[in-house]
Amino acid sequence: MNNNILNFLKKYRHAILPLLYFPFYMLAFSYLERTVTTDFALVHMRLDDYIPFIEYFVIPYYLWFPYIAVTVITFIFLDKTDYYKLCITLGTGMTLFLLISFLIPNGHDLRPLAFERDNIFTALIKTMYTIDTPTNLFPSIHCYNSLMAHAAIMENETLKKYKGIQIVSFVLCISIVLSTVFIKQHSVFDVFTALALSVIMYLLVYKPGVGIFFKRVNEKRQLS
Repeated sequence: MNNNILNFLKKYRHAILPLLYFPFYMLAFSYLERTVTTDFALVHMRLDDYIPFIEYFVIPYYLWFPYIAVTVITFIFLDKTDYYKLCITLGTGMTLFLLISFLIPNGHDLRPLAFERDNIFTALIKTMYTIDTPTNLFPSIHCYNSLMAHAAIMENETLKKYKGIQIVSFVLCISIVLSTVFIKQHSVFDVFTALALSVIMYLLVYKPGVGIFFKRVNEKRQLS
């Protein structure tokens, strides 16, 4: 192994973080998928009943995988601090999701019993349905990770220069969030909890001064 390869590996050794976390996450998630099958809390909101099934949204749902992977890989070669922020937000959300799923087994009954149309989109949904059960739902990791990936892209000084990347990221992020409910993989409750968690993590990781501001405001109120 020549010096160039050694220097490259040394420079980007922080890339190992996702590789260390991913096996843990997949083992825990696989265990939940096998054990949470029938006895779980039903997740449902009235709004779910008004959302139509639109099979075409399976495309952005599947695009979530390259979207998150490309974002993480790209940040390895950008600012290291921003890379760590991205890893912290993604890892924290995914770990909380696992913890909630262990403590509160949950699932939904929103999936259609039959499809009105038979096409490539419904075929993709059928495949996804067989792989990913309608359990372990909130907060939706599809939604949460998409929101945090887009936040990281918007906050990075290098990527701020490329408006096209930010626009594509925004459209893809929103499309993925919508896809979770239109293909009946998630309840809107899962989306709302993902949104709430993403806002909290964004403020904690990217806007820590906001917390200090509110603390000072509260202190002034107490003094007055």
